[in-house]
Amino acid sequence: MDTIDETDLKILRILQDNSKTTTREIAEILNLSPSPVYERTRKLESKGYIKKYVAILDKKLIQRPITVICMVSLRYHDEGFIDKFEKQIKNLNEVQECFHMAGKVDFFLKINLQSLDDYHEFVRIKLSKIENIGILESYFVLKEMLHTTKYYI
Repeated sequence: MDTIDETDLKILRILQDNSKTTTREIAEILNLSPSPVYERTRKLESKGYIKKYVAILDKKLIQRPITVICMVSLRYHDEGFIDKFEKQIKNLNEVQECFHMAGKVDFFLKINLQSLDDYHEFVRIKLSKIENIGILESYFVLKEMLHTTKYYI
């Protein structure tokens, strides 16, 4: 992958803070004209440094205030079982994040729902239907002290 310079990093930092910052606004911050900022931003997009632009929603306002961290350990660990589990998890809209882990658990899931009853139904109707789950541990977030989508660059 091509290397990027300090100006590119500054553009990335600005866009991480607010992806709606216009090319003109970025140019003003960096004391550049809009044209090179536009070209640099397009290059960062085409090279994959910027994957997409998103709106981060307020989980309470959209009625998804309950965050559950779900630790899953599989019974069998061959490639076929792992691939099947990953495909099934990707089809569950409730799962926001899933990480394949090294250590005592195999997978770490982050789930946001409206209520504990909704989580109970999710486990009972959807998660329990996935084959090969050996151990399922649920942890309920009491307070979110830090949440960021930014990378330190």
